[in-house]
Amino acid sequence: MTMRQLNPKQSAFHRRMINPFIFRSFLLTKIPLGFLCGMKLTHLDTTKSVSTVPFKWLNFNPFKSMYFAVQSMAAEISTGVMAIMASIGYNPSVAVIVTGFKAKFHKQAKDRVFFICEDGEKLFSAVNKAIETKQGIEVTIHTTGRTSDGTIVSEFDFTWSFKERNR
Repeated sequence: MTMRQLNPKQSAFHRRMINPFIFRSFLLTKIPLGFLCGMKLTHLDTTKSVSTVPFKWLNFNPFKSMYFAVQSMAAEISTGVMAIMASIGYNPSVAVIVTGFKAKFHKQAKDRVFFICEDGEKLFSAVNKAIETKQGIEVTIHTTGRTSDGTIVSEFDFTWSFKERNR
């Protein structure tokens, strides 16, 4: 699949997010709990993103596995960075918000978890449709949490809403 051409603001956002230092600064200022939990973004393009979160003392629950809220936060980032990237650089701007999510937990997460989202094209298409129709558009995006050996520990579906703001 070919990658979409990004507008200048999307390209700038992409460069900032793939820089580990700037991404950590982004977390510190915008999502402080993500910073404290040790979230990282290891891949980002227009079709796929990968976020990761370690299994450490701050992130575990009484059952000695990763707390579901930590997984939820890292899973949202894997979809959210692409949603933000898809929605910036337009005039008038495009509002973006999560309107729902569903989660399924398959196994206890007792190791670093990688959240892989390959639905970027759906996000970019939804933004384009919101701009063309001047209507709010919702799209559901899937991300899968896996440990380093490939074991699926959780799956999430986030519903994102896009709407062009009034001029």
